[in-house]
Amino acid sequence: MPEWLVLTLAMVAACSVVIAVTLVRHRAASDDEDPTETPDVIEYMTMWIGVVYAIVLGLAIAGVWEARSVAQDHVQAEAQSLHEISERVRVYPPAVRDRIRDDVNAYVGHVVTTEWKAMADRDEVTDRGDALLERVRVDLTDYEPASDFEAQAYQPLLDQMAAADQARTNRANSTGATMPGVVWFGLLAGAVITIGMVFALQIRRTARELILAGLFSALIAFLLFLIWDFDAPYSRGVTASAEPFLHLFPGVDR
Repeated sequence: MPEWLVLTLAMVAACSVVIAVTLVRHRAASDDEDPTETPDVIEYMTMWIGVVYAIVLGLAIAGVWEARSVAQDHVQAEAQSLHEISERVRVYPPAVRDRIRDDVNAYVGHVVTTEWKAMADRDEVTDRGDALLERVRVDLTDYEPASDFEAQAYQPLLDQMAAADQARTNRANSTGATMPGVVWFGLLAGAVITIGMVFALQIRRTARELILAGLFSALIAFLLFLIWDFDAPYSRGVTASAEPFLHLFPGVDR
């Protein structure tokens, strides 16, 4: 199901529930109930519950957005390190240089096709990707420099290899959801309490109040969907992109 359709259904459902509960409550209310007489303490509590919940929502959105940005940084770091390897081996003999570049391109091609789909579908990297990166490592470490010029490039290449390996590990560790279950429980419980306080204010069945209550509940549904959408950096709507690989390695097979 497309994510835009999920968002639409969630917002419509939130509005429908609030309006339906309001209508049912209005019909079940006693004849002598006066909705204009809401105790001041309830209004005060409602205000502060809304403020606290707004802060929590803001922190949650900032947290998942930061996690998504960090995930993109891992991709950029990995692509840049591999690009440096591919460029710096120019000082090696043609046969060695071409073998290393071919292995780097094979790894990048696997990442942007097979592995990226695996991260989106199963929240994991592939064993094949590990093997292809290990092949690049072996290419670099097993070569014995034949001159001082090649020896000067050897250690920086190993440093770039270590940086690429670390970036891949970080990417693998950030494929899943970042929000703990207890946080989601708090967000959903807070949404129920915040919207429930609308009824504590004895909302009436006027068109203006029903529209405002519906819009308020739809806004909360949208913010919760936004948090859920950002929560998995590689597998949902606004995801980290493989663009750094595609930009630095335009010739890889996709």
